[in-house]
Amino acid sequence: MNDQPTPLAPPVAPPPGRPLPETRPPFPPAPPAERPPRRHRVLYLILGLVLIAGAATWAITHNKEKTTPAGRFASGGTMPVGTATVAQGDMPITLSALGTVTPLATITVQTQISGQLIEIGFQEGQIVQKGDFLAQIDPRPYQVALETDQAQLAKDQASLNGAEVDLKRYTTLAAQKSIATQTRDDQVATVAQDRAQVMLDQSNIDTQKLNLAYCRITSPVTGRVGLRQVDQGNYVTPTSLANGIVVVTQLSPISVIFTVPEDNLPQVMKQFGGSAPLQATAYDRAGLTKIDTGQLSTIDNQIDTTTGTVKMRATFDNKANTLFPNQFVNIQLLVDTLKNTEIVPDAAIQRGAPGTFVYVVKPDNTVSAVPVTLGPDDGQKVAVTKGLSKGQVVVIDGADRLKDGAKVTISEPGASGQGGSGGTNPPASTNGQPGQRQHGQGQGQGQGHQRSSQ
Repeated sequence: MNDQPTPLAPPVAPPPGRPLPETRPPFPPAPPAERPPRRHRVLYLILGLVLIAGAATWAITHNKEKTTPAGRFASGGTMPVGTATVAQGDMPITLSALGTVTPLATITVQTQISGQLIEIGFQEGQIVQKGDFLAQIDPRPYQVALETDQAQLAKDQASLNGAEVDLKRYTTLAAQKSIATQTRDDQVATVAQDRAQVMLDQSNIDTQKLNLAYCRITSPVTGRVGLRQVDQGNYVTPTSLANGIVVVTQLSPISVIFTVPEDNLPQVMKQFGGSAPLQATAYDRAGLTKIDTGQLSTIDNQIDTTTGTVKMRATFDNKANTLFPNQFVNIQLLVDTLKNTEIVPDAAIQRGAPGTFVYVVKPDNTVSAVPVTLGPDDGQKVAVTKGLSKGQVVVIDGADRLKDGAKVTISEPGASGQGGSGGTNPPASTNGQPGQRQHGQGQGQGQGHQRSSQ
């Protein structure tokens, strides 16, 4: 028996001109997918839109709550704030000005005689006392001239003595009619001439002694010497040294010349005539570091019409030499003091439609906007001349989120003591903010004016 499969016969090609017979697939085709009804598609679309809208609404609301701060007039809930208590005390008033350190004495040491400079007795930058030795001119020529004049004086003095003896003799003889009166009179004239010659000799001697004194040059003031302008060994004359031998500058005491606007002059003059001197405090160029304290000593006798300012001079002891000649400094001139006035921190002051006001915290923990009239300030605290009373609590932090009648909570219980106590406040300013002094303003230019309610 043959197990080999019977080979299939090759397909028989149809005769020419006849179509192929239709062939059927081995499996029937799958039926087409059934589409959902139209109403189901609409429901699915609506449900998707609702979900998308809900998600977008939640995202927008959540993001707004996280990023949008409460506005000034936002309502609802209590606002945490920092507070301070209104204090009562003395608020000093000062004028701010830019000044230049000016020595009371600047001496250019010159030689008053001609000669060789044989010795230098100072070190550059040394502090010297009045009368200290600075330089020595060769004294030998003047010593020789002195001895010559002294010899001439001795000769002329001897001649005078002989003439006076002859005059006494001639006077006796003339009284006895032994000589002519003219002879005695001629002797009187001779004695007078000899006396004049002796006086001239004495004058020459004094001149030579003075020249010898000029040979030794000493400091006329107590101060600091600068750089040496001539070296030892040079021949110097009174006209040969344009800058002298050295310059001595007095440093203690020292002064500061500054200018204030003419509008403030009456206030200064009123206090300047009093028994107590006006206190002046010098600060560094940035106005942050206190350098020294002095007093107003001089006011100029006229106003500069080009700038509308008047010059003033304040004197400082400068014992530590912290003030240096030609240094630019900020001056705070104390002109008055407000007694028993209400004082609050600058942060409590608000400005808006009602003008200048503060938020006062009531006992029920609500705030009330109270208009105030301001006095001078010192950059940290400000005097309130009207609107507040001692012991009231004002808002100093978080006021931008408040409105009149808002409910608040004090975030820091210890903050209510930030108002300070009277009598310990730094000087206030009527023409600037000394807490933020600026040196860029020119001399004589005011830095503002006393703040008041709008």
